Amino acid sequence: MKNNEVLISVKNVKQWFPIKKWFFEKQRYVKAVDDVTFDIYRGETLGVCGESGCGKSTLLRTVLQLIPQTDGSVTYNGKELSKISKKELNRIRKNIQIVFQDPYSALDNKMRVGDIIEEPMIINKVYKNKAERKEKVKELMKQVGLDESYVDRYPHEFSGGQRQRIVIARALATLPEILFCDEAVSALDVSVRAQILNLLEELQEKLKLTYMFVSHDLSVIEHICDRVIIMYLGKIVEIGSKDDIFNNPKHPYTKALISSIPLVGMKNNETRIMLKGDIPSPVNPPSGCRFHTRCPFAKERCSKEIPELKELNEGHKAACLFMDDFN
Repeated sequence: MKNNEVLISVKNVKQWFPIKKWFFEKQRYVKAVDDVTFDIYRGETLGVCGESGCGKSTLLRTVLQLIPQTDGSVTYNGKELSKISKKELNRIRKNIQIVFQDPYSALDNKMRVGDIIEEPMIINKVYKNKAERKEKVKELMKQVGLDESYVDRYPHEFSGGQRQRIVIARALATLPEILFCDEAVSALDVSVRAQILNLLEELQEKLKLTYMFVSHDLSVIEHICDRVIIMYLGKIVEIGSKDDIFNNPKHPYTKALISSIPLVGMKNNETRIMLKGDIPSPVNPPSGCRFHTRCPFAKERCSKEIPELKELNEGHKAACLFMDDFN
């Protein structure tokens, strides 16, 4: 952890989506995010990891207030975002930007690159005049590793890695404090992925940025993150520093995820924890611990009692009723 100053505080956030029903049916919900609490500290990179469908991208969009939460609160610099006016929220948005997963759909192919990067400056009135904005566009392109002569080209003329650099430049155009990266490198080739991750680290150091980084790829999370949240079926099952999660995982689900990382020289299934069954539906999640239907260590109590996040040491928490039995 780089700083103890809380930039964003998420408390008991729920994101339930109602399912269309007939008049005689009871209302049902997709419980995408269910009672999640954590803080993002200034200057850190907080990773959110888990299988597809665990709620990590929905959580990111909820924190960004792209979709208002069903319950709970999201506080940025002491202001609860759901309770401020739309005008004030729009002013705050320039400090909170997002890097999307797909660099091909994230850019308008009818706009020149320079105009794409300049557009958020115009909307948020960041710079005084056009000349100043144009100069800043060129500076941003240099910062992300693009030649300023590309300013009049269109997105379709660039590779995937170059397009993601454009997306990052656009996100930096409003001088944000925090970037939310939603699977920001998953659509890129492995070699390009490493370049973009290194670029993000360089920009963080230079511009004093904070990141919330969502990814299903544990190798990416291990490379770039300071702290890590592990999610399963809408809930946090473990949270801790990178060392806690990768070197001393406590929750059975975290252990299974870590064991799935391929290692050089490892034989098939060697030390691998094989989970049984599929992820249950978020419409009708299991009672008690949501992981008990797939957990190799589950007992009868697990199906009845909901485990709370228990602090193991400073900053390291896990939600399991029988951690001491198998650790």
